[in-house]
Amino acid sequence: MDEPEDNPYVRDPPLSFETVSDLDPETAERQAEQLREAIRYHDHRYYDLADPVVSDRAYDVLFDRLLELEETFDLRSETSPTRRVGGQPLEELDTAEHVAPMRSIDSSVEEADLRTFDERVRARLTESDYGGPIEYLCEPKFDGLSVELVYENGRLERAVTRGDGFEGDDVTANVRTIRSVPLELQGDPPEFLAARGEVYMPKEAFQTYNRERLERGEDAFANPRNAAAGTLRQLDPSVTAERPLECFVFDILDDGARDFDTRREHRAAIEEWGFSTDEHTRLVEDINGAIAFREEMLDRRNDLDYEIDGTVIKLDRIDACELLGATARAPRWAFAYKFPARSEVTTVRDIVVQVGRTGRLTPVALLDPIDVSGVEVSRATLHNPQQIAELGVDVGDTVRVKRAGDVIPYVESVLDGGEGSFEFPDSCPVCESPIERDGPIAFCTGGVGCPAQLRRAIQHYASRSGLDIEGLGEKAVDQLIDAGLVERLPDLYELSADALVDLDGWGETSAENLLAAIDESREPELGAFLSALGVPNVGRTTAADIARHFGTLDAVVAADEAELRAVDGVGPTVASEISAFFDSERNLEIIEDLRAAGVGPQPAKTAEESLEGLTFVFTGSIEGLTRSELRALIEKHGGSATSSVSGNTDYLVVGEDPGQSKREAAEEHGVPMLDRSEFESLLVDHGIEL
Repeated sequence: MDEPEDNPYVRDPPLSFETVSDLDPETAERQAEQLREAIRYHDHRYYDLADPVVSDRAYDVLFDRLLELEETFDLRSETSPTRRVGGQPLEELDTAEHVAPMRSIDSSVEEADLRTFDERVRARLTESDYGGPIEYLCEPKFDGLSVELVYENGRLERAVTRGDGFEGDDVTANVRTIRSVPLELQGDPPEFLAARGEVYMPKEAFQTYNRERLERGEDAFANPRNAAAGTLRQLDPSVTAERPLECFVFDILDDGARDFDTRREHRAAIEEWGFSTDEHTRLVEDINGAIAFREEMLDRRNDLDYEIDGTVIKLDRIDACELLGATARAPRWAFAYKFPARSEVTTVRDIVVQVGRTGRLTPVALLDPIDVSGVEVSRATLHNPQQIAELGVDVGDTVRVKRAGDVIPYVESVLDGGEGSFEFPDSCPVCESPIERDGPIAFCTGGVGCPAQLRRAIQHYASRSGLDIEGLGEKAVDQLIDAGLVERLPDLYELSADALVDLDGWGETSAENLLAAIDESREPELGAFLSALGVPNVGRTTAADIARHFGTLDAVVAADEAELRAVDGVGPTVASEISAFFDSERNLEIIEDLRAAGVGPQPAKTAEESLEGLTFVFTGSIEGLTRSELRALIEKHGGSATSSVSGNTDYLVVGEDPGQSKREAAEEHGVPMLDRSEFESLLVDHGIEL
């Protein structure tokens, strides 16, 4: 993109402007168009070339001025940079068909498989009497989320996720917020264009964003890919706009019959039209060159600011690709030569102190993602300040990571020291209250006056581990607290529709739905209520056992440690913590205020009701039981069994020879997956034998 000529806002933009009300409409329109042109240029310099020519402050002044002009003089444009702040929230994502199939690519980590691919390509082209060169265009295999970008007359009209390769989610409103995706193409683009790109979250931005989430008391994303996928599927584009997404474009799906001979020409055109591309793409003469390229990228992998999990090798000549064609799932002219999984050894990129809902401060190491026992890990607990001192771990260190009981990642040892200088804080990183020590453990003294503790307490209370209050997720809780509508748990039951509709993104329907969901939680099952309160070391299973043993809330509150230890699974430590929780005047006051607000915990469910409210999906076979028998078992005890995974699914039970699509859907929606033994344990916890 060439530098705009005679534009006063490109090289030396002003840091202030004359009052908008002093402008006439013609001047305002001319200034707005110059600002749009300048901002597009600055976006190109910053996101595509990594070579900005103005300061961040100057850019913000230009952007704010354009926004003010468009609102004052009604100059809004679909291709204006101001569209990137996000539009109105959506009820749901629509589905859209792709212009051309977005097939997957055959892949392997084995060099022999890549050579077999090359041999197959050469044999088939020889059989087809192809006489041209057989060269490969090699590029990194980005570990993000594939999207189709559709432009008409140079303007972005639609963005669709890959989905099943033939149709996907329409994420146009969210993609418009990504600054490296041009809303209007440059140069001489075709009248119609469908391009394929990969949306990703840069590694440095990912670590920064995770740090902010942890410090707010929110859960961190597992890896940049999940962060990008979750962000791109947000129903509120303004949320997407606040998160650091980028996009590389690397392929043309439909170019309106432009006459391109090679994929190198595709790439040159993509750059000319203003898309962001990766700089490492290379043409090689044979498969040995492709192998060398993969080894080079494997060596450089940790130095890149984006995740890659291999390289992609494509035939360069388009006529050769057309001769080879494709199978139902993958093109015959491309192959992904993947990297081996990172295993156990990684680098600590940051250390964040997270505030739990009880005030406990837990240091968390943010890591370069690695594979540990088959699970991708990007963060690990450091337990407490004493553990940090004993390990001698710091930012920049190379460490070995393990999983306790094959579940919780932790740093086992430091292999090579870095140059970090982390110091455990003396005050809470969220509310700045003093920190108290109880042996090796540190606590924030701010109580529910600490936003992190209050947020986590309410989020837990409303979560599936608590009372499962639909509509009361992280964003809603943040809004209620930030607006001063909720300062304690009982305040949830005093909310009004009038107060809710004044919040951004809320309407009468959403307000009424939330109030109805809160109202439905006034008579929770006792076990769910105990779990929702956040009693230390009391999850849903232990809470259910306690509820069945004592029957009523008053009996639980009055129980001493000896009586609590009579409950199966409650040992002396847990009994002591439960007793201490109900001895706390603050906790008892919250419980009484909840009761005064109409919250009345109900007796524990019978065996026939023990799975009530839980939804299961099964994939693969469970030895000894048919799918119908499993469904009958679940329904007999009050649960439900459905055939597909969604956001309403509580568990995906994975048997032998499972299908891939349900597991992918479970990962996408954050649904826990249980193997047979875990499924049996869950049933036993609910008093059911398989």
